[in-house]
Amino acid sequence: MYSKQFGGKVTKALIEQYQQSPNWKEGKFQNLEETSLHISIRKMPGIIYRQFTGKAKREPSQPLPVLPLDKNDFLKESASAKMVWYGHSVLLLRINGQTLLIDPMLGPNASPIGPVTTKRFSEKTLDLVDDFPEIDLLLLTHDHYDHLDYDSMQKLKTKTKKFFVALGVKRHLVRWGIDPTIITEFDWWDQADFNGIHIHFTPSRHFSGRGLSDRSKSLWGGWVFKTARQNLWFSGDGGYGKHFTEIGDRLGPFDFAWMECGQYNEHWHDIHMYPEECIQAAKDARATSVMPVHWAGFSLAPHHWKEPVERFVAAAQKENLAYYVASPGKIADLQNLKIINWWQESE
Repeated sequence: MYSKQFGGKVTKALIEQYQQSPNWKEGKFQNLEETSLHISIRKMPGIIYRQFTGKAKREPSQPLPVLPLDKNDFLKESASAKMVWYGHSVLLLRINGQTLLIDPMLGPNASPIGPVTTKRFSEKTLDLVDDFPEIDLLLLTHDHYDHLDYDSMQKLKTKTKKFFVALGVKRHLVRWGIDPTIITEFDWWDQADFNGIHIHFTPSRHFSGRGLSDRSKSLWGGWVFKTARQNLWFSGDGGYGKHFTEIGDRLGPFDFAWMECGQYNEHWHDIHMYPEECIQAAKDARATSVMPVHWAGFSLAPHHWKEPVERFVAAAQKENLAYYVASPGKIADLQNLKIINWWQESE
């Protein structure tokens, strides 16, 4: 099972393929600006201690409920996009009559190969897949365990027609028994037309890897969805940088943006934004309305589980930027969003 969790191996033939990318340098994929992933050995004991203590504040006192999916309502024709958020970065979308699913990590543990589990805030989320409609397109931003989950893929692969993934992620899906002919890999700025949706893969400031030997051997990024009616952007994981302005200049402005917000810390600030930076990044990219993701799923950093959304909302209000905070499992129409501060009622 550990072998399967690691996914596909990086072969010589794959390296030769990855080397054709302008973003592959010095034996790995590189960010657009200098990004540090180094944490000194001297600081490690304190970081580990903080990571595994104080969980009473870092996790909800009770499992977060997830509404069951009303499939008929979700599939009902609409002039605008619909969404259902399942905590962390899992997003089910209905766009242009197509069902899309982003980063469907629905498993109970974000550390499947670690000595200590990182349990999900909600229970029995893998069972949600049973009620999903057929997935026209499944998209993956990168290969980290909290975004790409073996157990979720085993349940989803029989009901998914097509996969769009970051360059290098295909090898994992093929290792797990998914037909390689239905998987398309994307380098930064690559685009494809999918049943009336123009989809672009955008840069982010992050890294990748599922084991000790494959760090940054696949790419990471976000997704843009352009239709005749709306322009939507999913930022993907990553730290603040100049790329947000370029994304806005090349593909914006955006009617709505899902912004990575959560699991940040001063020790890995280059690869995860603080909530205030999420709002600035959205402004840089010229997003009209925003929603925080990458929170309310797992405790992967030593902050209170509500802190990301509270800081995000405060920063959005300060900057007069429209925002929405989805409730797990609730269907929302992007042209008819009603703000409900559901997290304030949870402990």
